Amino acid sequence: MIFSSIHAGDDLSKYPEAIARAIRYASTTDFSQMEDGRYPIDGDRMFVQLFHLTSKQLEETKPELHEKYVDVQYWLTGEELCGVAPADGVGAQVEAHEDRDLYFYDSVKNEGFIHPTAGCYAVFFPSDAHRPGVCVDRKPLAYSKVVVKVSMELL
Repeated sequence: MIFSSIHAGDDLSKYPEAIARAIRYASTTDFSQMEDGRYPIDGDRMFVQLFHLTSKQLEETKPELHEKYVDVQYWLTGEELCGVAPADGVGAQVEAHEDRDLYFYDSVKNEGFIHPTAGCYAVFFPSDAHRPGVCVDRKPLAYSKVVVKVSMELL
């Protein structure tokens, strides 16, 4: 997992080219006039999903994993808490959407939380369980983010 902010001045060349490309795309594209949905970057090998969301209580969320894609998440507005943990600590799978490479679990061990705000990015690899959308201070907040899906074949 990688967690940082574009405001930190990171040298993106230290990341694999596909990850750097995804971060650059997410942080330089004007999404303000776009509707929520999926937009191609490189066919099915790399695409972006735009979301306008409201955070939820921890109990209303589930840890998730992906097998074929890396998630490069970039926060456009607002904030949320996002749980992270090694994938080997997930409990039972409770929901699967193979067509979206999205698998939900009932629990996860050794979960910690990051607190992303506008300009932050996080990179979740298939070995990273993550639980996005958790309320900050137990108060639901509106936020928007993009998720660039990067096929593992690009790494």
